[in-house]
Amino acid sequence: MRGRILVIAGSDSGGGAGIQADIKAITALGGFAMTAITALTAQDTRGVHDVFPVPPDFVTAQMRCVMDDIGVDAFKSGMLGRSEVIGAVADMIATRPGVPYVLDSVMVAKGGASLLRQEAVAALKSRLLPLATLLTPNLPEAEVLLGRPVRAHGDMRQAALDLRDMGAHAVLLKGGHLPGDELVDVFVDSDGTVQSFTSTRVRTVHTHGTGCTLASAIAAGLGQGMALPAAIDRARAYLYRAIVAAPGYGHGAGPVNHAVDITT
Repeated sequence: MRGRILVIAGSDSGGGAGIQADIKAITALGGFAMTAITALTAQDTRGVHDVFPVPPDFVTAQMRCVMDDIGVDAFKSGMLGRSEVIGAVADMIATRPGVPYVLDSVMVAKGGASLLRQEAVAALKSRLLPLATLLTPNLPEAEVLLGRPVRAHGDMRQAALDLRDMGAHAVLLKGGHLPGDELVDVFVDSDGTVQSFTSTRVRTVHTHGTGCTLASAIAAGLGQGMALPAAIDRARAYLYRAIVAAPGYGHGAGPVNHAVDITT
């Protein structure tokens, strides 16, 4: 077990996304997952039915105790919800300069429920983007951050470059919301070099928690000392296999198979 990964995110009672997906993905890739829970959700494959927020001071307390005792090799954040929580998380991450941080800009759940208040977007941009080793938005999240539509593969390169210019050290812009059988993610590194990762779309509804899973898998790689492109490549391969092997649970967008073996 290598890599102490501290995940700051919400809990998904359905087990497919959020903290539960983060723990499963990090464990599957040989890392050690630690958590600071920002909210409890009553959630299943059909959507988010209720949210119980955790006070910012308690989010800070969760982070501080594990950081001081166990240590941390990488951070990953998901659902943060409110500007007060974003500020608390930013203050804690800033105390560990040099520790990689993957920012998954979670805004809307798979079923459409809002997971980030509108007033919190500005806080995310000003407080967290400058700390992020990697920002991993999907296209709807990129549109909110940029304030403009990103509706075609041809728009993604400039969008990723513009997102990096907003403060993140690197950006992985995910193209899964675009139609077609070819799925393209655009990666911009800290030098502004653009690289595309491509794969064939898996035709399935069982993609609940894919964003959480991918970001945590990347964070696991960074915490284990992998270079960022290699961590992204391994994480994408893991997620692809997990989607293919999805168990088909639930009556909506079901979970992927986090226990899939990527060594074969």
